[in-house]
Amino acid sequence: MKIIDRTIFPVLSQALSDQRIMVITGMRRVGKTTTLKWLLEQVPSTNKLLMDLERRDQRAVFEENNYERVMDYFRNMGLNPEEPMIIALDEIQYAPNLPSVVKYLYDKYSIKFLLTGSSSFYLKNLFNESMAGRKVVYEMFPLGFGEFLDFRGMPYRKRTSLEEMRYDAHEYERLQSLYEEYIHFGGLPNVVLEARTEIKREILLDIFSSYINIDVQAMADFRKIGELQNLLRLLSMRIGNKLDLSKLSQIVGISRPTLNEYLEFMERTYIIHQLPAYARADRSTALGKKLYFRDNGIASILGQLAEGALFENAIFNQLHNYGELAYLSKGNSYEIDFILTSGNQKPVGLEVKYHPVDSDQAKLERAAVKQGLTQVWLVGRHPAPGFSNFLWGGNIF
Repeated sequence: MKIIDRTIFPVLSQALSDQRIMVITGMRRVGKTTTLKWLLEQVPSTNKLLMDLERRDQRAVFEENNYERVMDYFRNMGLNPEEPMIIALDEIQYAPNLPSVVKYLYDKYSIKFLLTGSSSFYLKNLFNESMAGRKVVYEMFPLGFGEFLDFRGMPYRKRTSLEEMRYDAHEYERLQSLYEEYIHFGGLPNVVLEARTEIKREILLDIFSSYINIDVQAMADFRKIGELQNLLRLLSMRIGNKLDLSKLSQIVGISRPTLNEYLEFMERTYIIHQLPAYARADRSTALGKKLYFRDNGIASILGQLAEGALFENAIFNQLHNYGELAYLSKGNSYEIDFILTSGNQKPVGLEVKYHPVDSDQAKLERAAVKQGLTQVWLVGRHPAPGFSNFLWGGNIF
């Protein structure tokens, strides 16, 4: 099977020379298993092994109380513990005892472990302080639009600055239909590679069903799964809005503590993201958070979403790799959808508009003056006649 490069691959490849345990985490079907196979291909040694812990027989190996028997299993599989060994374990959330086994073998035999798991929630709870200094965690997210184009075999010029992402009529005509597909169906690799619309939806429904029936059941102690599903549908209708936790808890019929538990679980299992306000830490908490989904495709199957909300959600997912994101709100005075902070560079304000026009630009510039922002941009989905001074979403790779 041909493996298409992801933007995270060079970082992971460099980490192979780091003896620490490598943990790759992210939502279901984001490409973790493929990435694990790619990493093993980069290792010239044959003293390596890949195990799928979704398989009951392979998971049973790590249920041994005597951890030396695990090493015996590796020997029986033809590995030589006297030479550098690489053990790749896929879907570690299915083996609750695995952190203890890995710690023992890592400390005694200096094995290089490559692990994947579908939840930072799991990692937080089971990879505790005893693993401090022994592991490094990498997060994988659905494809950005540039990766989407790579998967579809479409050439493009990568932009290195916001200025280069400005609307270009020729690129708009060339890539518009693909960008619309990205907005509606998201960036999960299996969905991107499927050409048929109805099958795309079936794949997304299957991924969501697996999340509810496998991940939620395996990693959480939620007795009423229906409440969680109902909450997810309500959240899909609140994309880009500040969450009113009191109202949400009343609608779903759950307590505020239970609601907070659900939201934390969904965020740590890479379904949603709660975007903080651009303010001091104490003020940011008081202002509340805005809601986005980590994948447009998952969001789209939960309900009939407004096109503007889907577009804003796509822009959130395209921007998050460029730096830290927050939103800016000054009550009824003005709002800016995203404040992007990257390294030592000054914050940039970005306002998302379906059809940006001159009046949107003037309003954004007034807000920028009040806030002290030296750089602001409109981000548009489609051009309006006579106005082209905006970043086109399809140029944000």
